[in-house]
Amino acid sequence: MSTHEFTVFKLHFTSPVHLGDMRDDYGVSLKTIASDTLYAALISCLAKMGKKIPENGDLGCTISSLFPFYQKDKGTNAVLFFPKPLKLTLPPSEKAIEERKKIKKVAWLDAKYFSRILNGEQLFKDETIEKLDSEYLTDEVIDNHFVSSQVSARVSVSRDGQEDAKPFYMDRVIFKDYSGLFFIVEGDTTLLESALKLLQTEGIGTDRNVGNGYFEFEESTVTIEIPNDAEFVMSLSSFVPESKEQLQAMLDSDDIAYDFQRRGGWITTPPHNTLRKNVIHAFTAASVFKSSCKGLETKGRVGVDLRPDILSNEHPIWRCGRALFIPIKVS
Repeated sequence: MSTHEFTVFKLHFTSPVHLGDMRDDYGVSLKTIASDTLYAALISCLAKMGKKIPENGDLGCTISSLFPFYQKDKGTNAVLFFPKPLKLTLPPSEKAIEERKKIKKVAWLDAKYFSRILNGEQLFKDETIEKLDSEYLTDEVIDNHFVSSQVSARVSVSRDGQEDAKPFYMDRVIFKDYSGLFFIVEGDTTLLESALKLLQTEGIGTDRNVGNGYFEFEESTVTIEIPNDAEFVMSLSSFVPESKEQLQAMLDSDDIAYDFQRRGGWITTPPHNTLRKNVIHAFTAASVFKSSCKGLETKGRVGVDLRPDILSNEHPIWRCGRALFIPIKVS
């Protein structure tokens, strides 16, 4: 076992945020942000600033997806939550049955419990598990409802005035106290920090023109204990394999577990914002694959161009499928 200190960027939202999914359903908002979504937003900000963007859209760093953190106020420590691995092996214990029933509803683990899962250790040692009654597993005192939804009625007015106004409902996510979302980064953060300074005023998500998605950010660190001899890795980001051969090697075990999502959406830069991007599928964060490594590593395609055929080669739509992977023991 060894320790690794991760660089963390925390996003404290100063307004509600709506995070759309592939269904374009305003009535439902996601509560986290995939790494490729943030990466694309950062590249867009650099373009607005007139910064030179590398040909393949590589910002010089790899980021995780964005996960929730709870923080009472600016002067207190944040409790960072990591996703529960899709492949979870719990060692036997005298409370095994009770433990397994309760852990099913847990979706997020703080750094201490996340380290235990990665190293294949007993999840509960001296602690009792009676307190385990929410989707967040931590010993810290938190508000278990620090991420909430607010559904409000809106009206859609036709642009040409020829159609009647149509009501619809919009789900916006609200983070209580000083809470928000965080991500981990490995590599040179020069371009990333420059883009974040603009993105915090531009906002992220849908309907930014009515005040959604604004945030402030700050940099910190978190230390995670990771195994030295694991034969599997867990993705912390959206992942698009570099080749068929790479993917086949990572799927070569019965102990893997993964999920994937369609990635695409609307182009947001005028005058092309009436066009949809091409679609690609990416493996989600928390997926577990076969791959021996001694520490944090990166895999995946850096630049995936989702530019629709109707656009010229001078307007690439970059999507980043490069992911952070962390060792995990699953058997």
